[in-house]
Amino acid sequence: MKVRARGPKQAWKEDFESGPTRDDGIETSTISGVPLRPLYTSEDLPRRPEELPGRFPYTRGIHTSGYRGRLWTMRQFSGFATAEETNRRYKYLLANGQTGLSVAFDMPTLMGQDSDAPTSRGEIGHCGVAVDSLADMETLFEGIPLGDITTSMTINSPAAILLCMYIAVAEGQGVPASGLGGTLQNDILKEFIAQKEFIFPPGPSMRLVVDSIEYCAKEVPRWNTVSISGYHIREAGSTAAQELAFTLADGMAYVDACLERGMRIDDFASRLSFFFDAHIDFFEEIAKFRAARRIWARWMRERYGAQDERSWKLRFHTQTAGVSLTAQQPELNIARTAVEALAAVLGGTQSLHTNAMDEVLALPTDRAARIALRTQQMLAYETGVANTIDPLGGSYFVEALTDEMERQAEAYFKRIEDLGGVIPAIEASFFQKEIADAAFRYQQELEQKRRLMVGVNEFTVDDEPPIEILRIDPKLEREQVARVRGVRAKRDQARCSNALNRLRKAAAGTDNLMPYILESVRAYATEGEIMNSLIEVFGIYTETAVV
Repeated sequence: MKVRARGPKQAWKEDFESGPTRDDGIETSTISGVPLRPLYTSEDLPRRPEELPGRFPYTRGIHTSGYRGRLWTMRQFSGFATAEETNRRYKYLLANGQTGLSVAFDMPTLMGQDSDAPTSRGEIGHCGVAVDSLADMETLFEGIPLGDITTSMTINSPAAILLCMYIAVAEGQGVPASGLGGTLQNDILKEFIAQKEFIFPPGPSMRLVVDSIEYCAKEVPRWNTVSISGYHIREAGSTAAQELAFTLADGMAYVDACLERGMRIDDFASRLSFFFDAHIDFFEEIAKFRAARRIWARWMRERYGAQDERSWKLRFHTQTAGVSLTAQQPELNIARTAVEALAAVLGGTQSLHTNAMDEVLALPTDRAARIALRTQQMLAYETGVANTIDPLGGSYFVEALTDEMERQAEAYFKRIEDLGGVIPAIEASFFQKEIADAAFRYQQELEQKRRLMVGVNEFTVDDEPPIEILRIDPKLEREQVARVRGVRAKRDQARCSNALNRLRKAAAGTDNLMPYILESVRAYATEGEIMNSLIEVFGIYTETAVV
């Protein structure tokens, strides 16, 4: 009887199955729940033409030269207390090698409230900088030439107002709007889905976003008008696959809304950018970034008919996962952040924010912020990862996982389409339920120790020495309240009132609101006054509770 010789793969399989097996109950699937085989081989490599960087569908990166041509922008998210304090932090970070600015606003500013509003008490300057009027924005960027640097602003419901303030500050510096570069988050859909900092109902909220896209296409052409954000969706508890699918679905909803306005796709699509989370599941995150580029390129070219290659290219900023940081043994957060930042870089991000080790406890101290920035600099200049483009391209495992991320995202697109689109799906609480279910599953896995968090549910210590924490001086709140009242007392009141009246009238019609908001900003109307003028017309949205 002839005995057939074992092939190498069959021999390995039999040896593996007869060998020792780790039996510790720890999940071997990704955090998204994708089952992983112990080994990937050439049989798992997708059958498709070879993909190259800078070529459709951009799986391997949107630039031909990758980081050989230009490193990613190191953009730390910064803002606390008052405009004066934050201005000092910006200059500190720029002096330490940061290459772009990113503004974190405090909660009253994010919610369109002035610092002297009763609801602002105790919140001023605690999670970001307080900006009430053009006067604060002027102080925030004093001595920083806006024509020479790009700025990212993380704000949504009042985004149009803060952008107009930035444009007005630039005018004061002699920089035309056409010379400004930067990014406005301006992603109201993810507010309804995850972060919950919405104010107006979805309809007028989308109108404001489209108004800003339309205005910037003509007047601020270098500005990224929406940073479509998966970060907050992920931080709310979604899986990587949900983050990918829901974020791209939001992006397509903005495209649809602009097309309904009558805009040409190639007049605005290249100025839509994305913002993703880099979580701790290293390979899944890399696959997510690669799949995002491929899906967006295909949809923009084939579904929307974009002709300009710039419209096909998905550009994105990444922040390491705040939700992965732990209050226990916080120094370990430096290592977590380094791993997550490496995933972002290997995934081809254009811009990166690395979290500081103490951000789970408070806004970062100068020292913690510097360590976070130095982490990026080490990756860029010491590790060699920037020397080869998409170095994991062709990896059996990474390519297979990229395909799986794409497959799961496409399945979600079908479900969202069946619900009538993104806004009907929001109103049906579809996204909210999916995220809540995913967060619940993950929490169960932690509690049952099927996933370990070092220092939290395993490898704990009894006594931990306290670390330095940044504390906001209460007197700064009093000073900010006095400052906004001082602005109201000194301005030309008739000019301000007339501007706000014209804004209300325009809001009741169909005009693009950006010129009216800019006029109000120039008259030193406060953010709260502008928002309240719009609320009089648009109303306030109340969400249906998810059970």
